[in-house]
Amino acid sequence: MPATSNMYANTKTWSPFMGCEFNCSYCTPTFKRQAKRQRKNCNQCYNYTPHCHPERLSKIPGSKIVFVCGSGDISYCPKRFVPKIINALKNHRSRNAQTYYFQSKKPSCLKPFLHLLNPNFAIVTTLETNRDKGYKAISKAPLPTTRYKQFLSLKYPRKVVTIVPVMDFDVEIFADWMIKLKPEYVWLGFDSKKCKLPEPSEQKLKAFVKILNKHKIKILGKNLKGIKLPKVIMTDGNNVVPC
Repeated sequence: MPATSNMYANTKTWSPFMGCEFNCSYCTPTFKRQAKRQRKNCNQCYNYTPHCHPERLSKIPGSKIVFVCGSGDISYCPKRFVPKIINALKNHRSRNAQTYYFQSKKPSCLKPFLHLLNPNFAIVTTLETNRDKGYKAISKAPLPTTRYKQFLSLKYPRKVVTIVPVMDFDVEIFADWMIKLKPEYVWLGFDSKKCKLPEPSEQKLKAFVKILNKHKIKILGKNLKGIKLPKVIMTDGNNVVPC
């Protein structure tokens, strides 16, 4: 069955492709633990090895938002299989008006397929920080500056940025990234897995949010450790509500 996302409201994860080799320290406790439950069903899922599940192409969930291949990173998906995923979504009929999120920490992998996407597709990347120093100890994904440049270079109208888990950053630089990316919204939240990541102060987080507010960039968030951010549209995990 499709998994319900813990991060996005009204969202289910659909994974005709699974697996990732970025080995992000904060992903490991969740995704690899979930994969271990598949020991009797799929050995590749159990080992979190990148692989395809063609039989799932016809089993798309009917939720308002579908997080495509959320149990892995689509940059590891064979290029010949990605159009099959997109076509399955295009042909999907649901009672709900649906949005499909394509997310990768190597956003350049999406470039060959942008022309295939419909208006209800959004592309997403994670930017936890603007700082490259020390990042390789946390993830094998492209460094934040590289990832930002890749995402910026993609000519596509619907972009979303997840700053989850947020790591310590430089306010002006990081805010400027968001302004230039022009995302539909930004997801913001702290690490919930207790991975001991370097995190920004409350003062810094509020200064960052203030700049985004000034530029009318919508912010959604959870796991903010009780910090009350000014003039932010927050989500409780199920509904979007005003602060």
